[in-house]
Amino acid sequence: MHATVIGAGPAGLAAAACLVREGIETRILEQAADVGSSWRNHYGRLHLHTARGRSGLPGLAMPARYGRYPSRADMVEYLETYAAHFGLEPRFGVTVETVRPDPDGWIVQHSEGTDNSDAVVFATGLNGMPFRAPLPGLDDFTGTVLHSSDYHAPGRMASQRVLVVGFGNSGGEIALDLAEAGARVTLSVRGPVNILPKEIFGVPITSMGLLRKILPYRVADAITAPVLRAKIGRPEDYGLKSAGKGPAAQVIEDGRIPLIDIGTLSAIRDGAITVRPGIDRIDGGTVHFVNGTAEPVDVILLATGYRVDLRAVLPETPEVLDRGGKPLVSGAETDAPGLYFCSYHASAEGQLRQSGLEAEAIARRVRKSAT
Repeated sequence: MHATVIGAGPAGLAAAACLVREGIETRILEQAADVGSSWRNHYGRLHLHTARGRSGLPGLAMPARYGRYPSRADMVEYLETYAAHFGLEPRFGVTVETVRPDPDGWIVQHSEGTDNSDAVVFATGLNGMPFRAPLPGLDDFTGTVLHSSDYHAPGRMASQRVLVVGFGNSGGEIALDLAEAGARVTLSVRGPVNILPKEIFGVPITSMGLLRKILPYRVADAITAPVLRAKIGRPEDYGLKSAGKGPAAQVIEDGRIPLIDIGTLSAIRDGAITVRPGIDRIDGGTVHFVNGTAEPVDVILLATGYRVDLRAVLPETPEVLDRGGKPLVSGAETDAPGLYFCSYHASAEGQLRQSGLEAEAIARRVRKSAT
């Protein structure tokens, strides 16, 4: 029994480790030069929002010396250690071109040739392709345009006027990073939002999933709403629009993770970050917002997320993907026997934990199919 895992980030390493533990001969293909390439490229101040104890991958806990919320550097070290611990040796610099079904399993065509596998696990993650929002006039903007994936540290932006577009966790943290460095920061937030404190009563917010396990998620949202209002207030208190649904509903129904606040709200309240609504148009170096206000800016930073589109890689199995190319099923058997996807659906309890759970489930299923 042979399996091919595509990707050597957390999900790919977890899937490979679980497959090896089940006795499956496993190869890992990774287009970058190292494990955890996305983590290596994240901005410097990044820390996990999930607690260390709930963030380790199957079979190897994170060291206590990482503290409660491991840093970006900690994560890189952990992934290197994890690969070495399980004897995982990815083939680096290999780009997968197509994965096609075959009477004997699957044919994986890549930049170094062709492999045959009984099972294939995609683990390239939710941060697939940076999505650069098509804002009116952006192509003629006279300043600098960046995506959040390009951001590492304030640098020269510390003395500039920066517009951060988007209020996910990356957008909120990057805006705070820039504001603390002295940049004049504006946040453009087009849609309604949910905001969560990092901790409640000293317990990490991502560790408080018990209510969602024992009650319908909308009931759990209703019960926790007064606690959240007492802790951080309402989105309207910060010039934002409420989502009209609770954080659990937002994750389950919309696939969107609420903002977990690490200080951005205080910066908004103190005036270090200005909140504006969506963008109407960009005219040269001036951005006009839908409420009629306008601001000159030097840098537009698009914290507009990522898209997953695997249609080109899976040309003969469109039934496993939605219309945009994202896997319909993650962490379980798909409509194409032997084809699996690991960690492609957002989780309110932390993506690393979800990666581990799905990796274990996939490995069990592959092992069962071999008997």
